[in-house]
Amino acid sequence: MLIRMVLTLATVAGAVLAQGSELDDGRDLFLYFCAECHGKDVASVGPLAEILAIEPPNLTNLAKRYAGTFPTDVVAMQVDGRIPVEAHSFMPVFDPSLDSDQMVALKLPSGQPLMVSEQLANLILYLQSVQTVTENAE
Repeated sequence: MLIRMVLTLATVAGAVLAQGSELDDGRDLFLYFCAECHGKDVASVGPLAEILAIEPPNLTNLAKRYAGTFPTDVVAMQVDGRIPVEAHSFMPVFDPSLDSDQMVALKLPSGQPLMVSEQLANLILYLQSVQTVTENAE
């Protein structure tokens, strides 16, 4: 009984630590690839924003703009280039830079899985973590 409890606690602690690591990795990716336009605080105040024809959106309110549900699929497809984003011309496509051998499934609001690279998943998890509105419970 004690061994089972210790193993359960170790598993839960490992999952919590892994999630923290994923968020840290996602934040690092954001700072490297996105902060120049969207700002280090994710609120569209980056140093390159002033030279863009269209101001980069505040990424802390993505869920709010999508009726309280974080648009995982839209964000993934904008970052990997499947949905073009106009800024000065178009947002750079970062998919090749975020590519890895490790693919993971992100759960969409519909329940369907979306396969993305581990780095893109971490970036999306970070963006979800900085939303200013609580997502709708389904």
